[in-house]
Order: sequence, then C-alpha cells, then structure tokens
Amino acid sequence: MRLWPDLLFANGREVSGHIVSIADGRITAVQPPSPADATAASDVVRLPGKALLPGTVNAHCHTFQSLLRGLGDDLDFMAWRDRVLYPYSTRLDREGIYLGAAFAFAEMLLHGATTCVDFFYLQDNGNENAEAVIRAARDVGIRLVLARAMYDWDGAPARYRETPADAARRVAELIRAHTGDALVTVQPAPHSPHGASPAMIRAGWEVAEEANTKFHIHAAEGQYEGQRTLAEHGATPIRLLDKLGVLGPRMIGVHCVWLDDEELGLMADRGAGLAYCPSSNMILGDGITRITEMKALGILIGLGTDGGCTNNRLSVFEEMRMASLLQKVRHLDGTRLPAEQAFAMGTVDGGRLLGLPAGDIAPGMLADLVAVDLEHPSLHPRTHLLKNVVYAMSHQAVTDVWVHGRPVVRGQRLATLDQAGLMERVRALTASWRPA
Repeated sequence: MRLWPDLLFANGREVSGHIVSIADGRITAVQPPSPADATAASDVVRLPGKALLPGTVNAHCHTFQSLLRGLGDDLDFMAWRDRVLYPYSTRLDREGIYLGAAFAFAEMLLHGATTCVDFFYLQDNGNENAEAVIRAARDVGIRLVLARAMYDWDGAPARYRETPADAARRVAELIRAHTGDALVTVQPAPHSPHGASPAMIRAGWEVAEEANTKFHIHAAEGQYEGQRTLAEHGATPIRLLDKLGVLGPRMIGVHCVWLDDEELGLMADRGAGLAYCPSSNMILGDGITRITEMKALGILIGLGTDGGCTNNRLSVFEEMRMASLLQKVRHLDGTRLPAEQAFAMGTVDGGRLLGLPAGDIAPGMLADLVAVDLEHPSLHPRTHLLKNVVYAMSHQAVTDVWVHGRPVVRGQRLATLDQAGLMERVRALTASWRPA
C-alpha cells in the first residue's frame, strides 16, 4: 500500500508531493511519485486535501478509568482515589475491563493516538484481565504497550494486590506470551513508591532486566507522595528509586512533578525517562513538572493522557498544547517549549521512550499514521501548519488513521468495530453510576 497526501510531516518538517510506501507494517520509502503513480497505480491511496502526520504516542494511560469519567471531577487526589477510583473499579468484571479498554482505545484512535501505554492494575491474582485489555486493543486496532502493574500496598483494594514473587512471575509469563507480537509489548510496572514496596519495585526491575524491557513507575506525582516516602523510607521518591538501584535507562518515571535540582540531575545522570501527563496534573491540582529543565539536562520525555477520569480527554495533540502552555506560564516566557518540541514529545520522543520505532514518517518506522483535513477551520490560516497542529487543531480535523499499515479510522469513524454498538454497551454499563 502507498499513501499520497498533499503534504506530510517527516522529521518535523513539512514535505509536499511525496508518497509513503508501506509493507509489513513498516514504512519502506518516502519519495516523489513516478509518472505511473499519477495515472493508474492501483496500490496508491490518494488523500487529496489531507496532510499525513505520524500517529501520536500516548505514553501513559489507565484505560478502564474512561468508564469513570465525570464521577470524580473537582476533587483532590485522595478524595478522587478513595471515593471514585477504588469503589468503582471493584464493580468491573472482566468484560467490563474489556469494554473500558475498547472504549478508551477507540477515543484515542479518533483523536490520532496510534500507540497507548495502558498501566493496568486490576489483576485479580492472574493475567486474565490483562489479556482482556490485549484483546480489546486487537479488536479496536491500536498498538499497545501493556504496562502490567505490580501493587502490594495493603490500603488498596484486594484485587490490585499481589506478593512480589507472584507479580514478578505473572509479568514474566505475560511478557513471554507476547514476545514477537507486532502490535503488543508487555513491560513491568511497579505502581509507585507508595503503592509498591521496595521488594516489589526491585522485583519489577529484575523482570525488566531479565526480559530486556523498559519498566514504568509513578513517581512524585503530588506533594503527599514525597512526604510519605520520606517518612517511611527516609528518602524522597527519586532518591529512593536510586537507592534501590532501579533509576536508570530502563525506567520510565510517570509524572515526576515534585523534584528538586538534585533529583533532576539524578534522572539525567542515570538515563531515566519521563512520561509527562500535563492535563492530569492540572485537573488533580498536582503541579507543573519542570519540563524545560529536564530537556536541558537531556532527559527523554514522552506525553501521556493518564486515565480518562483524571484529564478527561484522551488526546495527545491536546497534551502537546498543554505541555507547551504550562511551561510558558510557569516561566512567564512565551518562548519556552515551542510547538516543534511539544510535537516531538508526543510523537517520535514517545516512541524512543518506549523503545519503539514509532512517531515519525521515515523508512523503517512503524506505519502508524494520521491524516488530517487541511480545509478544517482549525488549521487556517495556513501560515505555519505545525504550530496550528499543536496550538489550534480540533480533533474533528482527524479523518483517517492507520496502525501497522492497517486502516483503523476512516472518515472519522472506527473501521474495525461497530462504534455505535460500543457506545451503547458503555451507556448500559454506566447508566446507574452517579458522581461522588
């Protein structure tokens, strides 16, 4: 298959008059059309009036939480957790977990996100629920990184909790079960320094070492976590992770809002990365991560939406805008974190963070692509298209999406399953739920 848009973004640059060739889920060439292409080439999909963008990479989400949207708005983190997350998550059986994942994945694709990290922790002492999430990703058609959580804090619901030995064994089994899968990657994810004991965190890191994967962990999301970790372990979250020997190139820290200069230096020196969720940090009142300082130190940063009930929108294009604007207002300087950097964080840098060749339009990269309507009002006037994409573009401009070269959105509708039927199932499941 070959896609022929009016223009495309390759390596962050606008290129016109080129065709993108795709085979076996990868981009094989980006080049000008031949005379035959302009006449009768049967494998060319013409995209007149469209721009082709790399699919965005959602570096952190909890898909089942999309079913909780609207239940815990305007609450702080603790009230949201105890009055909404914990009680409502216990209502979800395996099919509810599947439905929440399919619902979230569908919204992401319609907003141009082609890869999602689902940091998943409703384990029920096994991997069957995680397999339901994987089944949902296959059915909807998104690329999935299943960050299989490891959780042993005794204050959490029982279905979240496992022993370090059981969690490590199950994560390793899930990784082996999906090794070589073109669309599914499994990586260990100790929940956080407050949700996972030091033994659990080490167990997750050891699985990552053995399987040669990344591993994910929430860290320093709110001020409460630093205070609690300091009281319980004598160190703030990043310092604790460093003492445990897990702060390094494998680690993807999620949030990392409350870090001092020394902790920023530790992340940079050890090669740890960041999954940054600006909208979630705002809606929960957590604070603003020091993105510009991190970038200056060379820390690799991707963008995440977090869960659908702490954002409440699953659009990485939106997170690009929020990331940039927050740094401008934090520094009182409109030049900070320009659109080009924010776009890279939501695309190619997110792919690099996860160890995936995703987020750019170039030979060898995964064929995860988004077409946008150049005539949509949010992309006009056409003075600087990339800046318009970051600061102005409506999700309604996204018309078509391909994942691994497969069309998964056509004409702003899912091409993989019955979108109306999916929404009816969501309505039926949540009809009796009420805000906290």
